[in-house]
Amino acid sequence: MTLAHFAATITVLCFMLALGWFWQAVAAWRGVPTLPDLTRLDFARLDFACLDFSAALPDRTASDEPELTVIVPACNEEESIETTLRSLLASTGVRLQIVAVDDRSTDRTGALMDAIAVEAEAAGGPHRLEIIHNHELPAGWLGKVHALSLGVERATTPWLLFTDGDVRFGPRAAELALRYAKAEKADHVVLLLVLEIESFTEAAVFATFQALTSWKNRFWKVADPKAWDFFGAGGFNMVRREVYDKVGGFEALRMEVVEDLRLGWMIKRAGYAQRVVVGPGLVSIRWIHGALGLVGLLEKNGFAALRYRVGLALRAFIGLAVQITLPLIAIALGGWATVAGLAVYASMMLTYAANRRVTQMPAWLALLYAPAAAVLMFALMRSTFLTLKNGGVQWRGTFYPLEELRRNIGSWN
Repeated sequence: MTLAHFAATITVLCFMLALGWFWQAVAAWRGVPTLPDLTRLDFARLDFACLDFSAALPDRTASDEPELTVIVPACNEEESIETTLRSLLASTGVRLQIVAVDDRSTDRTGALMDAIAVEAEAAGGPHRLEIIHNHELPAGWLGKVHALSLGVERATTPWLLFTDGDVRFGPRAAELALRYAKAEKADHVVLLLVLEIESFTEAAVFATFQALTSWKNRFWKVADPKAWDFFGAGGFNMVRREVYDKVGGFEALRMEVVEDLRLGWMIKRAGYAQRVVVGPGLVSIRWIHGALGLVGLLEKNGFAALRYRVGLALRAFIGLAVQITLPLIAIALGGWATVAGLAVYASMMLTYAANRRVTQMPAWLALLYAPAAAVLMFALMRSTFLTLKNGGVQWRGTFYPLEELRRNIGSWN
């Protein structure tokens, strides 16, 4: 192949890639603005006009039963669990049953939970904080899934909220989400968390991660019962208890690494009403620590999200490699190839801009797509390699055999 033919081929491929990103941008520009914002609800339409969201609840009495159970699993979360529980105890507008599960922690997590529970009981506030200390993991269970299941067993309310031990809640987050769910007759509500970002490199990796995942799951389509799109997020998965029981709950997800996504998949496939909402300032998390922070986070989840399928993983690696290198090669070739390469980045910037309501990240971060996507590709490759090499997943001090993980999962179809 001559250089001219090579350049022409690269140019065509780049324009096709640019068209694909442009299509994603158009879809996001149309769809993302339709996501409900809990901080800017149409009170009249949702019949919320008579509600005072800023009002604090009176102290708890014997007749004041909680409306929502918040389940907080935590394993060695001494640095963040206190902030999470105190932020939940500061919630207004709804009475909570908070079930915090100390899952075999070897640090001060359990002691901190107990201290906060004693303090909360002495204060006599509107919320109930209960602590479960779990010291053993039964065979055939993943640690977090088992901890969540233990929390559900203690739940007494018609609604469940699954979260993590490093999430920070605003005072109105639980109330607004619950009232929205009731008004919309939703069975499952996922509130997108705001990431606490400390550097532009962290922002670039997260913005790229979001842009790429939007090719697979369109948040604005989750509410459409005819669309296959679904979602679930470990930081804020609120489910009607009746629906949770009907789809099998965590009993059906005993060895599921990405239990939050899989729960969302089960609920959507069962035909129940699912919603994804935003709410700037309501719920936040320090998810990525440094540009390479996602590498460690995806060690457990990366290959699991691909259902431990080597062929699917190879397709993902190749796809990312092409998207990373193709525009750069085109730009270096000059002429129409350069125009095509720049068109890819322009379309990416439009997609990033369209997703800003979800990510809170500026469009110019698309210029860092290549290194950010390379980090994601490395994270997926590392997750796949370590899982295959070790014959399973090592996580939080427990080893889960790959054969058992594969035996207990299904596809995304």
